[in-house]
Amino acid sequence: MKKYALSLLFFAFFLSPVTFAQTPPAFLTDSLDAYIARGMKEWEIPGLAVAVVKDGKVVVSKGYGVREAGKSELVDENTLFLIASNTKLFTGTALATLEEEKKLSLNDRVTRYLPGYALYDPHATQLVTLRDLLCHRLGTKTFQGDFTFWDSNLSRAEVIRRMRLLKPTGQFRQDYGYCNSGFVTAGEVLAKVTGQPWEQYVERQILKPLGMTNTYMLTSGVADRPNVARPYTTSFGPLNRIPYDNVDNLGPAGSMVSCVKDLTKWLLMQLDSGRYEGKRILPWSVIQKTRDGNILVNSRASRRYPTHFAAYGLGVFMTDYNGKQVYWHTGGAFGFVTNTCFVPEAGLGISILTNQDNQSFFEALRYQILDAYLNVPYTDRSRTARALTLPQIKEEKEQVAALQERVARKKRPSRPLAAYAGTYGNELYGTIRISTEGDALKVTFENHPTLTARLDYMDGEEFRLTYSNQAFGIFPAKFTTGGNAVEAVEIKASDFVEYDPYTFTKTGK
Repeated sequence: MKKYALSLLFFAFFLSPVTFAQTPPAFLTDSLDAYIARGMKEWEIPGLAVAVVKDGKVVVSKGYGVREAGKSELVDENTLFLIASNTKLFTGTALATLEEEKKLSLNDRVTRYLPGYALYDPHATQLVTLRDLLCHRLGTKTFQGDFTFWDSNLSRAEVIRRMRLLKPTGQFRQDYGYCNSGFVTAGEVLAKVTGQPWEQYVERQILKPLGMTNTYMLTSGVADRPNVARPYTTSFGPLNRIPYDNVDNLGPAGSMVSCVKDLTKWLLMQLDSGRYEGKRILPWSVIQKTRDGNILVNSRASRRYPTHFAAYGLGVFMTDYNGKQVYWHTGGAFGFVTNTCFVPEAGLGISILTNQDNQSFFEALRYQILDAYLNVPYTDRSRTARALTLPQIKEEKEQVAALQERVARKKRPSRPLAAYAGTYGNELYGTIRISTEGDALKVTFENHPTLTARLDYMDGEEFRLTYSNQAFGIFPAKFTTGGNAVEAVEIKASDFVEYDPYTFTKTGK
């Protein structure tokens, strides 16, 4: 759900299509396997799958490593991974199809279909359209609200209802802010218009015509499917297996599960203007609608890559790359980071799926393949990314160690632990419950029934917060007091979920 982001060969294609169009660059034939093996070791990635399509053909579709660390089952082209926000283009395509069929307009106001829908700003509520939902231009901050929504037991209807509590940090239709709940809302409009749940409509209209028989719309039951990768993280500690996300309540934003073999079909269809194996799957006009830039994400030239701008369409990013127009998206779920990418002018498509969420190799590999095909001078993208990431990894380890050192001093709070116990509320999230547990405190979360956290006292009014799911993180939690009473606590989760902390006010014992 989270994260993102030509040529002598091109001219040779026109000079001799038979000889050159089907010849992969040397990086793919001579170096790919060794590059991936080294990268997986350096970045601690148990399993990875990669697909490359070029000029209507599948050039690469294979797996590397293992599905589960310490086990022998290998990743192959059929191994399933959570593809998270790569789901979004499927949702955008579905809405664009409905517009093509004149069943709705992307410029229709959301309240036409969901009369009770509201954003924080009443003026934005009256103006917000389906297009606004699908291109992240609501004015909210990236990932805002996701700690409340991600892996929670809230229904899609409740996620949509709580969007009115997301106070924007930017300007409506001016400032880009990645908003998962906007896609959830668009999916519910689709259901209203078609009379089918989002997942059923997309499966019938896109997956089945493409023959994507090993792709699933929801995360439910993923652990029991055969040939599925297990999720891992190195965030806040050593490589560790973590639970599978269940984000079906955010389905239209990021619940799909797939494999590289199936994704080659999606990529080939994108590169053939809506056709697959000669059969028309989607009208070209629908494909075009998804690729029209609706909001500018960045307009500054990159120091690391031959790019100058980035924009967002309907579930897809777009940029220039060494003179070619590139479309892509990344996907981040706990334990998985993935990407899909296609370059129509070069007939090139790429997908990379991994089962370790705290690494940039999945993107470095994508850029390395882009460089190879689009005639960008060689730079070791993985080594460059690693050099930039190592200071961040070091800083995180130091922060976790510093918290442990404060806990190890075994200081005692000025008031009994029972004084901190009680029910605490946040308008957006709801309630949490803090109770005593031995010499520590335990946090339970109303909307996350499988998640708990431990609070170990450090000093002042601060405790170390350690979530039961390692991916949520380890942070200081600070209580505020008034007189002899505990009044509130500030709680943070990993930036992978949401950037800002939540303040919970004590409401009772």
